[in-house]
Amino acid sequence: MRLADVAAHAGVSEATVSRVVNGKSGVGLATRQSVLAALDMLGYERPPRSRQRSAGLIGLVIPELDNPIFPAYAQAIEPILTRHGYTPMLCTLTPGGASEDEYTEMLLERDVAGIVFVSGLHADTTADPDRYRRLVERGLPIVLINGHISEVKAPFFATDDRYSMRQAISHLVELGHERIGMATGPARFVPVVRKVEGFLAASGALLGLDEATARERIAHTIFSVAGGQQAAKTLIERGCTAIVCGSDMMALGAVRAVRELGLSVPQDISVIGYDDSPLIAFTDPPLTTMRQPVQAIAEAAVGVLLEEMNGIPGPRDEFVYPPELVVRGSTAARK
Repeated sequence: MRLADVAAHAGVSEATVSRVVNGKSGVGLATRQSVLAALDMLGYERPPRSRQRSAGLIGLVIPELDNPIFPAYAQAIEPILTRHGYTPMLCTLTPGGASEDEYTEMLLERDVAGIVFVSGLHADTTADPDRYRRLVERGLPIVLINGHISEVKAPFFATDDRYSMRQAISHLVELGHERIGMATGPARFVPVVRKVEGFLAASGALLGLDEATARERIAHTIFSVAGGQQAAKTLIERGCTAIVCGSDMMALGAVRAVRELGLSVPQDISVIGYDDSPLIAFTDPPLTTMRQPVQAIAEAAVGVLLEEMNGIPGPRDEFVYPPELVVRGSTAARK
């Protein structure tokens, strides 16, 4: 191990790196974490004496890893928990694998100190909310991200889906588009419900459309590349010159559909994604998208969870964070 390389990467002195590696005191928590992160980035193994004893286990339940936004949430949440001495237990929901309830039972058997749910059954309006009420009643600290159940008294954190549609449509209207479509997921999911509400409101305010006409420009499908491809074909057949998608994966499917029809993005059809997943800036063309504030939500959610675990009751409410429109190469002025 070259101490100079680690020190340069962490922005500290070689003496500080040496103290961290050898498990000596006198180094602040933030500095220590910077050195450990530098070791990880440079591919060095952490020395055993630098490892902290775990303060407890925290469950992190997320959907499948095929959609890059979910690993992004995991990658944002796990270091925060580790920084506070907790060991995250990642539970990934995959088709045919363990269910959310089965994972929850497993976590309870392992006496976890708390659980973070990301886009779980709390995002499905048809799911039974009692599973979360029981956790709250037994006093287990939980936080829930990107979904909401009003009758469950727990802390919720989400991206402002309604506002995201206002931003996206405003951008397209400024580019001269009037026939704007929306490709999104199944109508039973809370984020979808909110995106539809935002789309309808923005279509009325910015394009003067009545609700019935605006709804004809919404295509519900599944959150996948294939789903976005199918929805885009439907919307283009209905005359749309721009498509706002419910995820980046759907937007990539929309781009594929445009090309299959012998058209191009953005010259003929503009496409906007949602999430700003890792690597999405490097697609062809680079994707204009709505960036979820993943880091801000992760820090706030974990902060509330840690307070609850320390006996400080958290707010029984929902905190909504505005997304950011990131303009790249998949949107252009209407010809």
